[in-house]
Amino acid sequence: MNATRHRTTVIDGHSVFYREAGSPANPTLLLLHGFPSSSHMFRNLISSLSDTFHLIAPDHIGFGQSSMPSVHEFDYSFDNLSAITEKLITKLGLDRFALYIHDYGAPIGLRIASNEPDRVTGIISQSGNAYMEGFTPFWDILFAHAKDRAAHEREVRDYLTADKTLWQYTHGVPADRLDRIAPECWQLDQAGLDRKGNDEIQLQLFWDYQSNLPQYPRFQEYFRAHQPPLLVAWGRNDEIFGAAGAKAFSRDLPDGEVHLIDAGHFALETHGDEISGLIREFLGRLQPEPST
Repeated sequence: MNATRHRTTVIDGHSVFYREAGSPANPTLLLLHGFPSSSHMFRNLISSLSDTFHLIAPDHIGFGQSSMPSVHEFDYSFDNLSAITEKLITKLGLDRFALYIHDYGAPIGLRIASNEPDRVTGIISQSGNAYMEGFTPFWDILFAHAKDRAAHEREVRDYLTADKTLWQYTHGVPADRLDRIAPECWQLDQAGLDRKGNDEIQLQLFWDYQSNLPQYPRFQEYFRAHQPPLLVAWGRNDEIFGAAGAKAFSRDLPDGEVHLIDAGHFALETHGDEISGLIREFLGRLQPEPST
């Protein structure tokens, strides 16, 4: 049961690929990836935790091995990516689960948690932003693009290049950890970006990211009202979502754990063992006491 299975199901006519490992009888952790990655980013974490936990990691529509309909065939928005994920959760029969949110996975996962708070047993955030404090200068051009797409599209397209993808993996990583980054990680992400028509998908999602900001007060109210158990394992050197975004969680979830790791945006690649250990302890504490 610990081996990772690679599966595909159909949601609203679209193929949704997901990785699954561990026994469904164990507590479930739903892993939601960000840009420009896929469930591949969780491969090592899945192997590490599958002896004790049930893990599900889907590829969002337009990413990885899931369907990639054109922007004319699918309305690429964070609302719609969330809706697809909610339908996947229902189809797989996941009644209760913890969420691991990274990058784009944060607005997707937190929409789901806010909609059905009683189903979420805990939240793990690795550069999964929910506060304005988390935005860095990296976002200046993206927010300018949101206001005027035509004027800023050329500059934003730089975010789709191989140099920028490699930068996302290597920036902020200590020199003695750089050799832990498998080159196929960023190369696989870049191959996805380079598919015909994917640039238009990513530009649309860049533009739609502005729809997440009005959701932040709702997410924060969910935190305050329901106090979900929280583990933050965040690269302190991340210049996409800054460390201030990690610390901001403590304002609404004062009992949460916040760990700033000497890493960049893709901290799992360089500090996977440390993060896996934190998650094992965190999820272990969420399990109900055995009956006597």
